[in-house]
Amino acid sequence: MRRWGRRCVALFAMITLLIACGQPATRGDDLSDRPIRVVTTTGMVGDLVQNIGGERVRVNALMGPGVDPHLYKASAGDVIRLQEADIIFYNGLHLEAAMGETLERMQGQVRAVAVTAGIPREALLPSDEYENLYDPHVWFDVTLWKRAAEHVRDTLIDLDPSSESIYRANADAYLRQLDELHAYVLEQSTTIPEEQRVLITAHDAFRYFGRAYGFEVRGLQGISTITEASAADVQELAEFIAERRIAAIFVETSAPQRAIEAVQAAVRARGFEVQIGGELFSDAMGDPDSPEGTYIGMVRHNIDTIVSALRGAA
Repeated sequence: MRRWGRRCVALFAMITLLIACGQPATRGDDLSDRPIRVVTTTGMVGDLVQNIGGERVRVNALMGPGVDPHLYKASAGDVIRLQEADIIFYNGLHLEAAMGETLERMQGQVRAVAVTAGIPREALLPSDEYENLYDPHVWFDVTLWKRAAEHVRDTLIDLDPSSESIYRANADAYLRQLDELHAYVLEQSTTIPEEQRVLITAHDAFRYFGRAYGFEVRGLQGISTITEASAADVQELAEFIAERRIAAIFVETSAPQRAIEAVQAAVRARGFEVQIGGELFSDAMGDPDSPEGTYIGMVRHNIDTIVSALRGAA
């Protein structure tokens, strides 16, 4: 906790510098003669803004493949990028931990927008760990990510009204792709027998996925990866897997694999063999040049991996 507190203090000092030096674009500024400089936190948010903004935006995502946004610490270079941006988009709902909270307090000084602000609060899942907070992993319900897309569209129109027709056309095309993606995930999910739709991962990032697509979801760690799983957590999850005879569990690209391997070993000690069914993208996308380097490609990879592992045990 002390180390996390020092990180927060350092981050606050950097953001204070940003507030003092930045000259953010505001509604009414004429941005029509140049691309809009956008900084985002996660790759998923960056991909969303790029699809809506198209050629009108130059997007710089601070967090690359394999980066855990729960633990991300902004660098001095990040602060410079934030300072030079016309607008900042971030996930919100405390996904970015202290960084997200600070950005929310910057309203009116540096334009910073949480894409989840477009999602009705009643559609959000409450946090099991923190009172009065919500689970931030909304992108795993494609219908909620559509609401985030609409919020990005409306924000860009407000910032750059001369390009409204571009943003609306791009958003309409992308929303149709998201409709197709949602239908695909639903269709693939139904190929797994209902009693076998149990998704077990390193941390509890897939609750929205479970609600939307009919899976029981268990994570070794909670919603945030800040708190490490205990030996008791490992044993409890292993007991659940052995009792239910779950065929496969999954690692995540942005979480250490050793935690899931410890669960696998604990299940084996109970006389049952559970397989590691593959690697899922949770809090970060894949390499930029790969299909999983886009939101749509990431979601398709995840459902295909889940179905292959769980349906194979049918």
